[in-house]
Amino acid sequence: MLRIYLLLIIASAAIAQVPFLGSCPTVETMQNFDMERYLGKWYEIEKYFAFFEFGGKCVTATYNMTDDSNSINILNKQISALTGVSSSIEGVGKPVLKVEDAKLTVSFPSMPLPLDAPYWILDTDYTTYSVVWSCSNFGVFSTRNVWIMAREPKPLVSVLEKAYQILDKNNISRAYFIRTDQKNCPIGN
Repeated sequence: MLRIYLLLIIASAAIAQVPFLGSCPTVETMQNFDMERYLGKWYEIEKYFAFFEFGGKCVTATYNMTDDSNSINILNKQISALTGVSSSIEGVGKPVLKVEDAKLTVSFPSMPLPLDAPYWILDTDYTTYSVVWSCSNFGVFSTRNVWIMAREPKPLVSVLEKAYQILDKNNISRAYFIRTDQKNCPIGN
């Protein structure tokens, strides 16, 4: 049992995020989430460090409704800033409870250890920005990640300020943010 627990911790650390002592804090997700309006391409603007994105630039996430309309297909793309090689991974997002819930679980079946990860939309206006939260508990510590996504690769400062307000409202530290390089990206990435 201890071996399985350790494996899950290692897998989570590899997939995720920034470790914190203590459990996941309480955050507020948006009300009346409209999944169909959320669909389409988003550009990653800022994030907490994530091992699976190490050295990535031109990071995008494209969401499309599945045939059964109960989940979304996810296509994440990035270019290695070190080698210039493009990569992508496909996943599925499913509402935790109901379709209008802003709490999804996301899985990427091609990962060596495909785990369901939380993907909670704290807020979005659907047309300019989205703030996404992920946190998993592991006893005395938790791993956390936050993404600021935008519909444009270089959003206006006023757009980022809206996202920062949501982070501040939820007491999420901005100290761990890394800006994603969206310069000199190929069209259509």
